[in-house]
Amino acid sequence: MPHSVEESLNILTAGTAKVISEKELKEKLELGRPLRIKLGVDPTAPDIHLGHTVAIEKLRQFQELGHQAVLLIGDFTATVGDPTGRSAARPPLTRDEVLANAETYTTQAFKILDPDKTEVVFNGDWFRSMTYEQVLKLNSRVTMQQMLQREDFKSRIDKGQEVRLHEVQYPIMQGWDSVELKADVEIGGTDQLFNILVGRDFQKEEGQPQQVVILMPLLEGLDGVKKMSKSAHNYVGVSDEANEMFGKIMSISDDLMDRYYTLLLGTDRDASLHPMEAKKQLAADITTRYHSEQDAADARNTWEARFSNRDTAAGAVELQLTALPADLTLITLVSFAFSEAFDMQKSNGELRKQFITTGAVQLNGTKLSDPMAEIAPALGDILRLSKKQSVKFI
Repeated sequence: MPHSVEESLNILTAGTAKVISEKELKEKLELGRPLRIKLGVDPTAPDIHLGHTVAIEKLRQFQELGHQAVLLIGDFTATVGDPTGRSAARPPLTRDEVLANAETYTTQAFKILDPDKTEVVFNGDWFRSMTYEQVLKLNSRVTMQQMLQREDFKSRIDKGQEVRLHEVQYPIMQGWDSVELKADVEIGGTDQLFNILVGRDFQKEEGQPQQVVILMPLLEGLDGVKKMSKSAHNYVGVSDEANEMFGKIMSISDDLMDRYYTLLLGTDRDASLHPMEAKKQLAADITTRYHSEQDAADARNTWEARFSNRDTAAGAVELQLTALPADLTLITLVSFAFSEAFDMQKSNGELRKQFITTGAVQLNGTKLSDPMAEIAPALGDILRLSKKQSVKFI
């Protein structure tokens, strides 16, 4: 059954950080035609994480309501690099690198979007055919004062850091994309407000209806504090293996859980469920989206066996008994296990303080606390090194 305008408006504004404006969005929905919803992505890296999918999820909601999803691949703008939030110019990418990244990016995006109902376009199709005269005319529409309103440019200039002229072109190019696409709505992160507003200005000058701006919040990473990013090591990669993805989601706080439900799945959590069960459902739903229902079920079983049931054998790394050094003490065994099974080199002091004396090290469930005690593991024994790391002797 089709949604009413009010119902659609509630769905589409849920979880947003800012909409400019809800009144304009309502008016566009009342037109009764499929709207063109633009989401621009610069494939500067081959892999995306869940933070990148927040905007894609909102695009999916528009798509499911019958609107035209337009995924704009910035094969031209990616060679410049978005200066938003940057303290220095991005290193340039070749077009071949961008196109290779774009192929991986779209494959991952289509785990969320319906590829048969998604229009994929490349902004190099119009920018590469522009003459220098056309570029100058486009630049003449924007003042340097406007560009210097951007906090990142202003901050860099105040600090004596350089701003390259090609970076100033970026908001102009992103704005012109909206004219070329005749976008009714543009989705972006909160850091994209300036660029999207340039698009509104250009559309008005071209006699087009101005696009509605939908800004999505930046997703906090697993730590619940910093923005999700690879550099902060708090991310969940879309291409992460199913067990790893499920386990990472289970590590988030209960406070962060509702935000992940809203921004990553576009749903609310079932308030009748115990928080632990709700988190397992969240982890399973996200893992299902990027893998399969069976993979998610297997990942949940593995996680529960390992953590809920305290079965350290689940997920244990196998070590050959014949590979063990002679005359083992507990500390030399633990050191060897970390090195061989997990490629982690730890000092004796670290092993004593953080693992052995804390009771983390267990053999078949029995805590071992004497670093110098002689030890001779048997076939099938399970040595737990930490809550997440165990080895099985074979």
